[in-house]
Amino acid sequence: MSNSILVSMQDDVPEPSWLSHVEPFVQSAMQAAGFDGEEVSILFCNDAFIQQLNHQYRDIDNATDVLSFENGESYEDEHGTVWKSVGDIVISLETLPKNAAYFTCTEDEELKRLLLHGLLHLNGMDHGEEHIEPGVAPAGEMLSLQEKLLSQLQDKTIMNG
Repeated sequence: MSNSILVSMQDDVPEPSWLSHVEPFVQSAMQAAGFDGEEVSILFCNDAFIQQLNHQYRDIDNATDVLSFENGESYEDEHGTVWKSVGDIVISLETLPKNAAYFTCTEDEELKRLLLHGLLHLNGMDHGEEHIEPGVAPAGEMLSLQEKLLSQLQDKTIMNG
């Protein structure tokens, strides 16, 4: 069974030309991470929107790059297929290029990293206080797996596809 990926844009945020390439990458990423028969929604937004969510749900009044909201409920679609809705990923398109510059990587690589990061959180993983740092290999399980999956999926592109 495959997975269901719903990709959308915040109102008033221009749709990037590469948006249609998100679903195929996330499908590959979900398979690599062991998801099966699961549904995830991805929303691309601006910094003001993600800051509002970060303040509302984490009591942090700053924009961030990615937020994940676990769901875990199941439902049956019109064809009788049962899906587990693992949750929602929200990514700021304004923070994305800032991250790419900080990590001295392409925006495509950083977008893939953020998507993987969100998926791993939805799969119940947490990285505590550890964060990815330029030139420093992660020590913890979640971020190590994130970077391993990113390496495995390096031939898949979103922005360049």
